[in-house]
Amino acid sequence: MMKRILLSGTIFLVLKSFAQEPADALRYSWFTPSGTARSMATGGALTSLGGDLTSTFVNPAGIALYKTGELVFSPGFTLNNNKSKYLGTIEKDSKNLFNIGTSGIIFATPSSGRSNWRNFSYSIAYNRTANFNNSYAFRGRNDISSYSEKYLEELINNNVTDPNAAAKDFPFGSSLAFNTYLIDTINNNGNVTGYRSLATPQTGVNQEQQITTKGGISTIGFAGSANLGDKLYLGASLGIDILNFEKNSTYTESDATANSANNFNNFNVNETLETKGTGINLKLGFIYKPVEYLRLGIAFHTPTFYELQDKYTTTVTTDLEGYTGPGTFTQSSNDLVGQPGEFQYSFTNPWRVMGGVSYVFREVKDVTKQRAFISADVEYLNYASSSFSESGTTSSGYFSELNKTVDNQLTSAFNFKLGGELKFNTWMFRGGFGYFSNPYKDKTVSASKMNISGGLGYRDKGKFVDLTYVHQLGKNVFYPYRLEGNEFFPVNVNGVVGNIILTIGFKF
Repeated sequence: MMKRILLSGTIFLVLKSFAQEPADALRYSWFTPSGTARSMATGGALTSLGGDLTSTFVNPAGIALYKTGELVFSPGFTLNNNKSKYLGTIEKDSKNLFNIGTSGIIFATPSSGRSNWRNFSYSIAYNRTANFNNSYAFRGRNDISSYSEKYLEELINNNVTDPNAAAKDFPFGSSLAFNTYLIDTINNNGNVTGYRSLATPQTGVNQEQQITTKGGISTIGFAGSANLGDKLYLGASLGIDILNFEKNSTYTESDATANSANNFNNFNVNETLETKGTGINLKLGFIYKPVEYLRLGIAFHTPTFYELQDKYTTTVTTDLEGYTGPGTFTQSSNDLVGQPGEFQYSFTNPWRVMGGVSYVFREVKDVTKQRAFISADVEYLNYASSSFSESGTTSSGYFSELNKTVDNQLTSAFNFKLGGELKFNTWMFRGGFGYFSNPYKDKTVSASKMNISGGLGYRDKGKFVDLTYVHQLGKNVFYPYRLEGNEFFPVNVNGVVGNIILTIGFKF
């Protein structure tokens, strides 16, 4: 029972060390479009265009444009390249992987009788909503602060005066530093009067970190839609999200001088975080054609309501140049708690509303005579509306503090998507653009994502193949640690992501 109480009390410190980072607060909210090769080539601007399996996840009314069935499969390959800048030093890293993109099946049923309802269409589809597979690193020399100071602040802010409490009560934080002597007591005539760090930022420390992440959010979508007189299209879809996130981090801090007698050589902190859970959301939308060649669309996405579970471990290893004896010292949270930290909680990401307009050249009932289209979308969402909460009967007050932090750091944003297609008999040429603006309230923090895309398509006798390349330029920021009583510095990350998407489909 005591172990369960200890684990419940300290897990909020675990969440604080992760969820209060701006990058982590956005992890389940800041998405760029994902879809079939056709939709990605045209910038993901599908709100008013429709006629693509991806409409299941954007505007389900677009499924109603189908009057025949379709089977779709979309494999892909992603290339991640990151350049990080920290205290003037640049570091590069990369990670590549194969993935399965938007795939599924559409059924179309003509209405019977003389009803003005022309057809009803349904889809069952899979989508990779978010891809967490990435790797990035940074390094730099810091003459002002040390990562170890966050352990000092944890003891000071919790008024810890008993060394036994310092050694046991913070098994994911300062207890690890205390038990490896990175943090030691200040004694006055045998009485503990405070704590100090053996790290030496006053003469300079070299700081570096390697972070590898895996997983993603996979969504299973079920859409139903209806076509009223080939003028108004209505649709709704239910999305079930399966979330899996893994993070492995190794942070190292070392003495920047050649002094071998200052009781500090280096320390490193190894952290693992595994988050799993499921979520549910609803999407509603319509498309209206006031005239044959013009389409207008609106879609509304409810927040996704997640139930999540974290598992977390931390290990601290120090080399203090014989401060308390030769060799290194290692302490793991597993040693103190007996198992990884575990905690269940709820998370809700922002609602979204989007509008679009499309112009289809030579739009007639015979779609083979369509020659081109251009489509544009605008999307609004408020990242500050993301919220965490306790699951079950657990209550701590921590999540109230966390949500205030999210609200203070994040803001609302508009995203823009534009795309088009030229058709020459059986061949199609496509291009697109997307801009996803800064989600941070502090505009001195530079963050955005921009997609530039292009692709080819071939359609003939009920079979089609589409190939697309999406080039994404992204900027973001994260903080290796945060302090209340001293300066801390951001890592600026510029990422280049290349997505190659192939879609194969058959009509039936």
